[in-house]
Amino acid sequence: MGARGLLLQLRRRAGAAVADGFFTGLSRVGRLHPLTDPARHGVEVLRDLAYTDSGRVEHRFDLYRPIDRPGPLPALLYVHGGAFRILSKDSHWVFGLGFARRGFAVFSINYRLAPRHPFPAAVQDVCAAYRFVADHAGQFGADPQRLVIAGESAGANLTSALAVAACFARDEPWARQVFDTAVVPVAALPACGVFQVSDQARFQRRRPHKIGAFLDDRLREVEESYLRPARLDADHHLELADTLSVFASDRPADRPVPPFFLGVGTADPLLDDSRRLHAALQARGVASELRIYPRQPHAFHALVMLPAARQYWRDQDAFLARVPGLGLPGR
Repeated sequence: MGARGLLLQLRRRAGAAVADGFFTGLSRVGRLHPLTDPARHGVEVLRDLAYTDSGRVEHRFDLYRPIDRPGPLPALLYVHGGAFRILSKDSHWVFGLGFARRGFAVFSINYRLAPRHPFPAAVQDVCAAYRFVADHAGQFGADPQRLVIAGESAGANLTSALAVAACFARDEPWARQVFDTAVVPVAALPACGVFQVSDQARFQRRRPHKIGAFLDDRLREVEESYLRPARLDADHHLELADTLSVFASDRPADRPVPPFFLGVGTADPLLDDSRRLHAALQARGVASELRIYPRQPHAFHALVMLPAARQYWRDQDAFLARVPGLGLPGR
């Protein structure tokens, strides 16, 4: 590696550390505020439960559920974002709390992270979590037949992979275990997602004046740390990383694809992926609602005190209220 390559590698590592520290720190500070105490919102939290028998911290989940709500509750499987490389269920407590306040029993999961565990490790883990929820939701007062899948950023990608696995009979054993549950989500909520992990340079090509070096590094890291080793496999297996390719293909689904709610800001470098997925779903005749929020950055809806974030959640609530049979209480 030459001097230029070494400097680039150091710049990317430093940038990744800054991003990790910022989001983790912001999450920890938020949890210290009295208003974020789940009990204040009528929510209980059971932490560090296991969805496999591996004993690994990466295979744990937190359960958020409303107190004193008659069950069984609709279930929601939440998959955190973080470029497949950073963050955890603990950093994403705001989503578990937010959805539990709306009447869900929320299974907020960890999964193995790149670069130590590249694709398909994360997909394998979320599929195992899906199977766990399908088989054991009733033990936690939840109804697996009213299952919603949700996540943001990289978690949105993994959420879309679960939708593929649930609705298309595939060869990968981890995808097959989802399909074999015969549980199809009633809705999918993949927010500000990356739905094609390969060719991250496309964002720079399409928006060259809006993607600076810091963002370009983060986007390229997604592909290089998560996907590159998988290129030794057949393209067929990459479909669960590039989920857009499945929905944009001519292959018919083996089960009805659930309705999608896609929310993203105009200042988000991943905006085009949500637009492309929305178009692919509509071409299939799948109900898809795309909401684009002016001037909002990536994952802005996590900052729930902001007016735009509140609007996002209101729009998402309205979408969920139209999902047949979900049975959420009125807010």
